[in-house]
Amino acid sequence: MSGETNLAKLLAGMSPRCRPGRFVFVTVQSGTVDADVLASVVEPEGLSVVIAQDDADRLGLTYDYVAGWITLQVYSALEAVGLTAAVSGALAEADISCNVVAGYNHDHLLVPIDRLDDELDALRRLAVDRTVRSAVP
Repeated sequence: MSGETNLAKLLAGMSPRCRPGRFVFVTVQSGTVDADVLASVVEPEGLSVVIAQDDADRLGLTYDYVAGWITLQVYSALEAVGLTAAVSGALAEADISCNVVAGYNHDHLLVPIDRLDDELDALRRLAVDRTVRSAVP
């Protein structure tokens, strides 16, 4: 399936959905972690991974940010322009930090667990506001 590139369609169709659980970022030195790695990036300091908080606790890994996970259900093309900027801008206006992970099909947002409902509200407002603005000639 090819992804959408039209920003108005992306915002109108983003349909944010919560992934159940609590998630953390940790850095490990080895290439393997005895947990389901949900996202990863290699950095000079080590392998940064996103895993369930329960797994980090079980493994004795330290973290300082507990996140909720939101997936934008719209199929966004990797070459789409403006979705990340629009989403992060709306969340910044609501004073909500956001860490974006782009997958091949969807964009994923990790936000402070205690702000999950606020984030969903901000994203829904963004979708409605942009849809209304794009409908006005």
